[in-house]
Amino acid sequence: MLSCYCYVRAAENQIYQVRSYDITPPVTLSGVVVAEKEVTFTAQLPGRVEMVAGEEGNKFDANKILVALDDRQLLAKRRSAYAEWLSADAIRRNAGMQFERQWRSPDSNQAPGGMGLPHLFDQFITKPFSDLLGQSDSRFDRHAQIYNSDSQMQQAQSAVLQARSQIEQIDAKLLDAQSRAPFKGIIVQKWVEMGDTVMMGQRLLKFATQDLQIEVNVPARLVPGLKVGKPVSASLDVLDEVVVVIVAQIFPTADEQRHTVKVKFDLPIDRESEQGQYVGPGQYVQVDIPDVKAGRQELLLIPKSAVKQRGSLPRVCVLNNNKYERRVVRLGQEINPSIITGTDPRLGNFVTVLSGLREGDQVVLNKHYGKTPC
Repeated sequence: MLSCYCYVRAAENQIYQVRSYDITPPVTLSGVVVAEKEVTFTAQLPGRVEMVAGEEGNKFDANKILVALDDRQLLAKRRSAYAEWLSADAIRRNAGMQFERQWRSPDSNQAPGGMGLPHLFDQFITKPFSDLLGQSDSRFDRHAQIYNSDSQMQQAQSAVLQARSQIEQIDAKLLDAQSRAPFKGIIVQKWVEMGDTVMMGQRLLKFATQDLQIEVNVPARLVPGLKVGKPVSASLDVLDEVVVVIVAQIFPTADEQRHTVKVKFDLPIDRESEQGQYVGPGQYVQVDIPDVKAGRQELLLIPKSAVKQRGSLPRVCVLNNNKYERRVVRLGQEINPSIITGTDPRLGNFVTVLSGLREGDQVVLNKHYGKTPC
């Protein structure tokens, strides 16, 4: 049975009528706070660290250079490769011109002598007569000359492409000399300082987003009670209140040894707030996972503001027959009202009552100022 909240004003005190709620009993599991996105930069080439953008906790926008290695040797290699490309390109252009000349004026490099008569004699008598006797083939010779010029032009073009690829390889290594932020975030940890000499594969720094998640290894039997987008309650050591987290991702496979499924929850907390600034990756957290196989239970809920702690015993002030009386109660779990239908979020977090109250009792909500009737 799911009942709506009900509270009225009695004199100057705010009264809340105790109601029962049909709730799936949760199982509390331990988890850890993690960054939504996290990358670790490693050195892609050996060299000296020229620049480190900041310290742990510093914020940077996307595409900002975080670590830069010495690239002077690479720049020198690039200038040499560029010179080779210029030389290869000149050879290619010359080969193209020679091919064009061979196509348009095949015999221009053969200067005719003797007023051109020997050359004309060869063209009109010697060569045709040689072709007729089968000693030569002028058409095939002409084709071979064009093919040779074309081959030289193709080789020159290949040399240009090879020189250009060397420049591209050096440019890629120049990019590897700089580690840029892939997204907006903060430096979580760094392992190098400016002036350090690093080897290929050595860790430089760890960079993460400010958006946080909670990672919990959930037993496989509890996974049916979760779905993406479902809110559940969680408790962090650095916060004084229960927060609502949202199921963000349920991994498709279970761990073969522990038989648990990794589940990630979005932690909607303002990192700039007074308390939120102390929440960070690596912190311990407890998450309440509903156990659908345990069945639903009717539990009494009261606002946490109705409870006063006297020593080790929690007490509430109850209005009974127009008289106020103090009762000792035994409390259960603290619950955020946003995950229970029918509760008023304006009253703050609720707690389950295991004994000391009955449905229909009227409890006094404590104010931040003044005294309660009890």
